[in-house]
Amino acid sequence: MRLARSIRRLVVVSVILSAVGIAVQPQQNWVGSWAASQQLVEPGNSISAEDLTDATLRQIVHLTIGGGELRLHLSNRYGSAPLHIASVHIARPVSPDSSKISPGSDRALAFSGRRSVTIPAGADSLSDPVKYSMAPLSDLTITIHLETVPADQTGHPGSRSTSYLVHGDLVQAVELQGAKQIEHWYFIAGIDVLAPSSAVSTVALGDSITDGHGATTNGNDRWPDLLARRLQAVPQGRTIAVLNQGIGGNRLLLDGLGPNALARFNDDVIAQAGVRSLIVLEGINDIGMLGRSGEATPAEHEQLVNDILGAYQQIIERARTNGIRVAGCTILPFMGSSFYLPGPATEADRQMINKWIRTPGHFDAVIDFDQVMRDPANPDHLLAKFDSGDHLHPSPSGYAAMANAVPLAFLMPAEVPGPKQPASARSAASHR
Repeated sequence: MRLARSIRRLVVVSVILSAVGIAVQPQQNWVGSWAASQQLVEPGNSISAEDLTDATLRQIVHLTIGGGELRLHLSNRYGSAPLHIASVHIARPVSPDSSKISPGSDRALAFSGRRSVTIPAGADSLSDPVKYSMAPLSDLTITIHLETVPADQTGHPGSRSTSYLVHGDLVQAVELQGAKQIEHWYFIAGIDVLAPSSAVSTVALGDSITDGHGATTNGNDRWPDLLARRLQAVPQGRTIAVLNQGIGGNRLLLDGLGPNALARFNDDVIAQAGVRSLIVLEGINDIGMLGRSGEATPAEHEQLVNDILGAYQQIIERARTNGIRVAGCTILPFMGSSFYLPGPATEADRQMINKWIRTPGHFDAVIDFDQVMRDPANPDHLLAKFDSGDHLHPSPSGYAAMANAVPLAFLMPAEVPGPKQPASARSAASHR
C-alpha cells in the first residue's frame, strides 16, 4: 500500500512539473577535459589594443578525454570592463603547430542561443552545448572574433601552444594567412565534454613545473599531459580527465604571476566539472622567494614553513568538504638554481615541508616527486637528465618521469569522505 501511494505521488509530481513547463531531464555528466588557470595578463604578455581591434584570434587546446558533445568556458575574470566577443567557432586543427583547420570541421558556438556574448567584468561565460565528437588526446581549435577588448586582459601566458592573430572577421577561414604568432592563451578557460556516468576529472594544481616551463612548445609533454596519456593506455583510465591548473611563478601564500593558490582554489579546483581528485605541487616559489629577498632570520624561516603547512591544511579541508581526494607532492630539489640561489636554510625548509607531506594522516596520498627527480649522489639537486638546465625546472624527460610516478589507482573514482556540492553550486560562472 505504501509503495502504491509513493508511486502515485511521483506521478502527480511529474504531471505538475510538466504542467508548469519544467522538463524532467535525465542528469548529464559534464566533465572537464581541458582547462587553463586564468590570471591578469601582465603588460609584457598582453596584446595591444590596436592588435585586438576587429581581430580574429585562433587558439589550439589539447583535450584529455573525448565525448560527443562539448561546451566552452570563456573568461573575463580579471577584466575591468565587459568583454564583448562577436563570434566563437571551433574546428579540428590540421596540426597543433598550424593555423589551418580541417575543411568541413568548423562549427559556430552559441551563448543562450546567440552567436555573440558579453561577459561582465570579473565573470566567466559558458557556451551552449554543441554536438561535436572529439576523441581522447585530440586537439581543438577555438577561433574568436573580437571588436574591442578591455584594457585588462584575462588569459594564460604559459600556454606552451602557438596562437594566431589577424585583423578582420576570419573565424571560418581554413588558414589565417600572415597571422601574428603568440605563445599565450587569452579568454579561454576550459572545455567540458558530455561523458559517461563513470567519467571524472582530476586537477593538477601547481606552479611553473605543472604549467610546463621547459616543455616543448606545441608538444603537449608537460607532466599532466603525459599523465593523461598514461590513463588512456589502461581501460580503467580512459574516462579520467586531467586538468592542468598550473601558473608560472605561482605561490601558496602571496600573489605573484597570478593569484595565490588559496585565492584561486574555488575557480581552479572546486568549480571544475566532474572533479573528484586533486594533485597539489605548490610551495617551491614560496620557499625560494624568502631566500631571494635577502638573508632571512631563523624565525622567518620557521614562520614560512608553518604558513605553508597551514596552507596545505586549508587545501585539504576545502577539497574534502567538496568530496575531492587530495594527493600531496613533495617539492623538487632546486639547489644550484641561478634564480633563487638557495642555501642551507632554504634546503632545510624544503626538507621539513617534504617530511610533513610524507607523514601519514595529512594528504590522502603522497606522490614523492623529490625522490623520483633528485640526484642520488647529490640529493639537493635535480638529476642531470631530468634538469632543463636551470636547476629548477624539469626537462621533457623529467616531466615524463613525474607523470610515471603518479599512482593511477588514486585517480580512479571512489567514495570520498565529506559532502559534494551540487553542480549548481560549482557553476563555472564566477565573480571575484
